[in-house]
Amino acid sequence: MAEAAGVPSSLGPDWVLGDDGLYFRRGARVLLLDDADRILLARGHDVDQPERSWWFTIGGGVDPGESDRDAALREVREETGILLDPGALVGPVYTRSAIFDFYRQHCRQDEVLFLARVDDASGGGGDAGTLSRDGWTDVELDVVDEMRWWSLDDLRGVEIEVFPEGLPDLVTPLLGGWDGVTHHLGIARED
Repeated sequence: MAEAAGVPSSLGPDWVLGDDGLYFRRGARVLLLDDADRILLARGHDVDQPERSWWFTIGGGVDPGESDRDAALREVREETGILLDPGALVGPVYTRSAIFDFYRQHCRQDEVLFLARVDDASGGGGDAGTLSRDGWTDVELDVVDEMRWWSLDDLRGVEIEVFPEGLPDLVTPLLGGWDGVTHHLGIARED
């Protein structure tokens, strides 16, 4: 794989080689709920492992000089076309570190997860076909297969991997509102 300035070109410029030998970036993700308490997830795969796919929350890397909140708002807009009011973003409700293989690289992403709600008028209640892919990067176009609103009960029955692990149980206590405490989920190995 071609590398320039220590960054694999397929991962993108926001990934840097860390002291631990893993490609690293900070990430901001959003637990995006609609008015029926369904969560929007994307299903993707790694181009090097097309037989394996998984569901994951909306979000991505934090750009240099960008706050976690601004990154979360930007990622929702880019990945879904939904323009969140900054006041709708709650948290971060969770933090975690994830270690995973992606694009033939062993990677670590330190993430903050925010909570936000949308209603039918802002794109939440419709099917995923009403969401926009206009802001997707080349990597997202290569690896994201679909987006879908999931009820937490239906999500519990999914047979492929869901990240973060135990997502329905993480979202359930947030349905009535956030308690103001950011909980750290630890380090997850997702390979």
